Amino acid sequence: MSRPARHSKTPTSVSASSRNLSAGSAVGSGVNLLFFSSSFCDPCIQTRGVLKQVAMLLPDVKIAELDVARDTAEAEKAGIRSTPTIVIAAEDGTEVFRAEGVPTVNQVLVALAKAV
Repeated sequence: MSRPARHSKTPTSVSASSRNLSAGSAVGSGVNLLFFSSSFCDPCIQTRGVLKQVAMLLPDVKIAELDVARDTAEAEKAGIRSTPTIVIAAEDGTEVFRAEGVPTVNQVLVALAKAV
């Protein structure tokens, strides 16, 4: 990435999207939710807690965490501007939801329902 990701504590952007993540991406391998994080991001710790709760409620949901410093190509392809960012994709890889900042459990659950 050409510039470091900024960190966001509360969701600054929640949107529906039609971006298609490639078949080579983690989404293409059956992942429903991508969590873009960075090791020095305090809000990312909160987001991990939210996603842990979601995983307990919906054990079949596949979640992949990608570090923007390590997975730069994937982060650039997904247009990640800040961490944490959650991207939810339909089974075909089409992005249906994106939230920058720490989402609530309810936001993630609603977005996952839209992806089905």
